[in-house]
Amino acid sequence: MRRRTAGAAPATPADHDTASAPVPETVPDQDPPVRRAARAATMLTDSGTTLVRHARARRARWIGAIFAGIAAGALVFGGAAAVTAAVTGPVISADGGLRLSGTDPTPTEAAASPPPTAIATATPAPEPTVQAAPASVDICAVPAVTAALGSGDDAAAIAAAGGAAAFRDAVASGKAPCVALDDPSHEWVVVNKLRPFSPIDWEPASLAVPEGIQTLEGGTLRTGAATALGALAGAVATEGAGEIALDSGYRSYTTQQTNYGDGGPSIESSVARPGYSEHQSGLAADVVACGNGCGTLDDLAATPQGAWIAANSWRYGWIVRYESGETDVTGYVPEPWHLRYIGPELAAAYHDGGWHTLEEFFGLSAAPDYAG
Repeated sequence: MRRRTAGAAPATPADHDTASAPVPETVPDQDPPVRRAARAATMLTDSGTTLVRHARARRARWIGAIFAGIAAGALVFGGAAAVTAAVTGPVISADGGLRLSGTDPTPTEAAASPPPTAIATATPAPEPTVQAAPASVDICAVPAVTAALGSGDDAAAIAAAGGAAAFRDAVASGKAPCVALDDPSHEWVVVNKLRPFSPIDWEPASLAVPEGIQTLEGGTLRTGAATALGALAGAVATEGAGEIALDSGYRSYTTQQTNYGDGGPSIESSVARPGYSEHQSGLAADVVACGNGCGTLDDLAATPQGAWIAANSWRYGWIVRYESGETDVTGYVPEPWHLRYIGPELAAAYHDGGWHTLEEFFGLSAAPDYAG
């Protein structure tokens, strides 16, 4: 921003009727052989069930004996194949014969049975990953988010929320009541003509002179912002765009009073009222291009440095706060020199999402004018 000099019950089986077998008439005059024949005929006419039942019982006792013997052998010798056979038991082959499980089938059995299936190698289950809450959930219910907010660690709060895009979505949709956009202690604070500082003369806890960049007036910034601006200035030079300098950084409430002077509507599209300037946060920097000396704020846009900053400042946590065509949202005319630090995570989300104002980024109302 331009300075202005002074002036988110089992079914019960149904009963079944059981039919009794017919009782043959007794023929007293017949001799024993005849009676035995009659009895045999009766047994055969009883649907063959009696003979079959006895046959099955004898076969079951025989199979049981075999199984018991095999199991006993398995316990004595402890062989893996024996144990398998004991557990599995005899198998009835396709031709009705018996063989032990694990033994080779006869050619007939092999032809009648499908080929054995290979045993799949067990794949260990993947390690579970801890994921942050999705944006559809109130991120303030995530303990890691609230803990980070309490300790003032903005980057940790954003990470615990699921990343910058998720954090932004939660805030913009109103699902993050614990994130105060008017708290100037956070890098995501939004200050505009409808959102002054509270208290009005708030001051940052600490400030530092950025290293690796010229400071024309000994300007200072919040520590994280100062470090990031020095890195940005180094990249501008390393990538061949030239040199930049810090023209103005932090401005106290008192300094703003002096800059505003008598003020009034005529200057308020470029000069903020005291207590409404981003510079008071210690997160705003006005920069100029330098070569054989340094130019003015108005010169920056037409320089390689200005073009580089517009395209790349987000890589270092900075955005151009007041872009061309956004005056009806921000309340200020374009200021390509006015950079605002919001941290590398949010700046990347801002850039990737194609945003142009912090108001729209966080789902806030436009602030073209002061409330009164």
